[in-house]
Amino acid sequence: MSNLSDVFKNHKAFIPFVVADDPDFATTVKNVVALANGGADIVELGIPFSDPVADGPVIQAADLRAFDAKVRTKTVFEIVEAARKETNVPMVFLTYLNIVFKYGYEAFLKRCADLNVSGLVIPDLPYESRDEIVPIAEKYGVDIIPLITPTSGHRIEKIAKSASGFIYVVSSMGITGERNEFFNGLKDLVTEIKKYTDVPTAIGFGVHTPEQAQAMAGIADGVIIGSAIVDIVAKEKQNAPTAIEKFTKQIREAVDSKKQVPVK
Repeated sequence: MSNLSDVFKNHKAFIPFVVADDPDFATTVKNVVALANGGADIVELGIPFSDPVADGPVIQAADLRAFDAKVRTKTVFEIVEAARKETNVPMVFLTYLNIVFKYGYEAFLKRCADLNVSGLVIPDLPYESRDEIVPIAEKYGVDIIPLITPTSGHRIEKIAKSASGFIYVVSSMGITGERNEFFNGLKDLVTEIKKYTDVPTAIGFGVHTPEQAQAMAGIADGVIIGSAIVDIVAKEKQNAPTAIEKFTKQIREAVDSKKQVPVK
C-alpha cells in the first residue's frame, strides 16, 4: 500500500483540508502548495459533491462555490497534476462513493496512482461494502482510509484490523464544523483502536484552534483540520494562500509541542 503511515513515525502529523476548485482552479493549486509550505504532513483535498452527508455548512458552501466554478472530477485531478509540479506533499482525497463509482473504480484509482494520491477518505462507504473497492485500491497502492466514530462500538475491532494508511477518528457526533466541545471518551476510543492495530490514528471534525490541535495531538497520532481552513478560503478568496500558510504554521507549532514516542 502507500507510505502514508510513515508520515506518522516519530512525529505527530497535521492533516489540513481544502475543497478543490474553491474559489477557482489556480487558487486551489496555490492553497495546496501553501499548506505544504506551512508544514502539512498530508493534504486532504475534498472533491465537491451535491449531497455531502458528513459535511457541515462551511464545507457545503465551499462545494457550491466549486460548482459555480464548473468543477468536474477531471478538474480535481488536473488541480493535483498542477500542484505536483510544485510539491510532493502526500495527498488524499475526501470523496463520496458515487463520484468514484461514476468515474469508474479502476480508472479513478489508476489516476490517483499516476498523480501520487495516496488514499481516499469515503464517509459513505460502510465497512461491509469496502470489498467492492479495496482490492482495486490495493492493486494501485492507494489506501482506503476508514472512519471510526464514537458510535462504532463493536465494529471497531474489524474496522481497525483491516485499516491501512491511517484511521480517521471522528471527534464528535454529527457533521463537520468548528466545535468547542468534543466527545469526552476520545482517549478511550483511541486506546480501544490501538488494541487491534498499529495503523496511526488522526482526530478530525471540529478542531479549529492551536489549543485544540495540541490537545488532540496528545491523544492521537495526528490532527485533521478542515472547516477552519475552508472558512479562511471563503473569506480571503484569491488571497487565501498567504492566510492559510500562516494558520498552518500556527497549527504545526501546536502539534509539534506534543512529541511522538520514537519508533524503535
